[in-house]
Amino acid sequence: MSFEDLRKQARQLENEIDLKLVSFSKLGTSYSSQGHVQDSRRAESSPLLGSTNSEHMFETMALEIEQLLVKLNEVNDKMAEYSQNGGIHTNNPSLMHTLQRHRDILQDYSLEFNKTKTNISAYRDREELLGSVRREIDNYHKGSSVQNRRTDLLLKEQEHTRSADRVADEAINIAMATKENLMGQKGMLGGITTKMNTLAKRFPVINNLFQKINLRKRRDSIILGTVIGVCVILLLLYAFR
Repeated sequence: MSFEDLRKQARQLENEIDLKLVSFSKLGTSYSSQGHVQDSRRAESSPLLGSTNSEHMFETMALEIEQLLVKLNEVNDKMAEYSQNGGIHTNNPSLMHTLQRHRDILQDYSLEFNKTKTNISAYRDREELLGSVRREIDNYHKGSSVQNRRTDLLLKEQEHTRSADRVADEAINIAMATKENLMGQKGMLGGITTKMNTLAKRFPVINNLFQKINLRKRRDSIILGTVIGVCVILLLLYAFR
């Protein structure tokens, strides 16, 4: 390739890089404006570069510009090499100015690209950090709500346990009072029985009366048992007849 061909290739690459840098700069500006809008609204949303399309666009444009800058640098090196080995006088002011101009353009494009890329990366890191903080806050609130629910359940269970204890204490108190009442009645009946026995021993007539009463009770019981037995036998005979 001739020097002019290399120069045309360099201009073509510079035009492509310039267009790519304009689009890349607009991408960085859009990220910055979106970041300020989110900060003003304090919206708990995903980071700016969290979507797959934005991330893919950023990586693709950065890679394309880097490749174009590498190609432009190679073309500039070829032009410099051609000026030294291609028979062109190295002291030609016009040639040296052209080479220096292409080098300056390459340097300016490289600086602009690195600056824009650094800004976008800073926005991305910032938004990722904010998103991480938001997620941690959300997780903390969720954990707190779960912990509060657990605490409420424990308090309710503790209150139920206390209520059950109170009911059990009341039942025990009632049982103890009933036991004391029965013991009192037992003592009173025992005292009455003792007095009756003493009275029967002192008065034989009363003792004989008690014995007759007991005999009559036994006789009535025997008669009643006999009648019931006869009735049962008759019923059985009638049933199997």
